[in-house]
Amino acid sequence: MAKFTVNSPKFGGHVIEADENSSLLQALQEAGYQVPHLCYHEALSQYGACRLCLVEVKKGRKQKLTTACNYPVKDGIEVHLDTEKVVRNRKMVLELLLSLCPNSADLQALAAKHGVTEVRFDKDEDNDCILCGLCERVCREIVGVSAITFCERGDRKAVEPPFGVADECIACGACAYVCPVDCIKIEVRDGKKVIVRWGRELELQNDDLAGAPYAPKFMLEHFRKLTNLPADFYEDKAPWTFERKRK
Repeated sequence: MAKFTVNSPKFGGHVIEADENSSLLQALQEAGYQVPHLCYHEALSQYGACRLCLVEVKKGRKQKLTTACNYPVKDGIEVHLDTEKVVRNRKMVLELLLSLCPNSADLQALAAKHGVTEVRFDKDEDNDCILCGLCERVCREIVGVSAITFCERGDRKAVEPPFGVADECIACGACAYVCPVDCIKIEVRDGKKVIVRWGRELELQNDDLAGAPYAPKFMLEHFRKLTNLPADFYEDKAPWTFERKRK
């Protein structure tokens, strides 16, 4: 465990204790401090893409601006929240994100909360992704499929299926769940689950007892193999029969 000081214009200074293996953002959140972020999720690795979780860290005589999500907790440091420098840089980041993804209601609301309502940069009206990487990481680290990845560089950088073909996507919807700007849409059409952004359509497994579909067959088969369940595990096609089958 490590002890460090948190200084906030609103709450003053406090000493908090946190696991040295955790990040500053995680420690601050657990202590009740609100630090804005878009690309962070507690179940995934830190990426530091959105740059919103800015804090100033002082160690000895040195003080620097850094992202809290990928800065490790260290004993004796001072963490300064919402300083003039932090607020100024955060507003700039929000302007840049809004120029990249101007039509996201969620992003607009977050920006307005921090005093950003106007954008001084050219807006990309055709774009709806902030390249936070959450969808790619959840697909690779949690689902274990790696159906999508980053491609290209610079202003052409995007998240897409490898070679533009989403054959590995199991249509679980985890990417849509973690997306902070709601740019990944899910629809159900003609008995199929559709991940619109990746162009992936998968037939749904029907529950004969309820008379309604409940999950993509491809996804169920993926997790059946992953958990070493028997080949006939989904034979009854009803979710509530799983416990009986295990017995």
